[in-house]
Amino acid sequence: MEILVAGGTGFIGTNLCAELAERGHEVTALSRSPDAGELPAGVDSAMGDVSAYDSIVDVVTGCDAVVNLVSLSPLYKPPRGKTHEEVHLGGTENLVRAAEAGGVDRFLQMSGLGADPNGDTAFLRSKGKAEGVVRDSSLAWTIVRPSVVFGDGAEFLEFTKTVTTPHVTGLPGGGKTRFQPIWVGDLVPMLADALADDAHAGETYELAGPEVLTLADVTKMAYAAEGKDVTIVPVPMGLSKLGLSAVGPIPFVPFGPDQARSLEVDNTTTDNDITAFGRDPTELTTLGVYLGLEDAGSRVQAVETA
Repeated sequence: MEILVAGGTGFIGTNLCAELAERGHEVTALSRSPDAGELPAGVDSAMGDVSAYDSIVDVVTGCDAVVNLVSLSPLYKPPRGKTHEEVHLGGTENLVRAAEAGGVDRFLQMSGLGADPNGDTAFLRSKGKAEGVVRDSSLAWTIVRPSVVFGDGAEFLEFTKTVTTPHVTGLPGGGKTRFQPIWVGDLVPMLADALADDAHAGETYELAGPEVLTLADVTKMAYAAEGKDVTIVPVPMGLSKLGLSAVGPIPFVPFGPDQARSLEVDNTTTDNDITAFGRDPTELTTLGVYLGLEDAGSRVQAVETA
């Protein structure tokens, strides 16, 4: 297949482009500022901004499949001049419109756990609205909702260390927010399978890792991997939200009230759809194994449920 990966130069995008190219597909990574030198071997690049329809319509036309990975981070404030609504909803509308006009058969949409038009954060609301655009299209679509994704180049662990300090650190609510992180090396083969098998068309999948970890757990593991310990000091959630609301308008502060609200929302699923791709939670890489804190033989054998 000839596949266009919008957001193909990002963390998940470069990994997916490599996987698709290895499977023999003709892959093009779409980005606002593509750098061919940073792309996997055998992957072409194209310049385009999903927020501007005219910049993408030509490159979309004639493709067999389009993957939409373009996303702003839920962990940081959007870059100045950008909004979740513009990028997630507007960008998806443009890609779907271009795909319908350009004869594209398959469309894979990257969403996120908890996506809902009435969600608690701008990220979740815009992702939920974008899902509606995809479902209402004439395309053979698949929607995937992953939990946070970790791996080389991911922002999840770096974010954790950005908002904490080693030895003693405060965390909103004591870091009780729960995540179900999935390794990028486990996720991208499932994304590639979703494109290759027509049985996945018209389906929405929640994809998560083999264990549930709190933000406090992740913080301790991130520092343990560096040989450091950390004691968590709970910070009342109301105080955290008040503080982030106060500094939110300051341009160089990367967090705001929306990011505080995101820490009140668990990022987990009770219905892990990895089984639809022939995978079992016990086969997946845990965060501890990735960080070198445990070996594969001692990894978690079952997903914790709420």
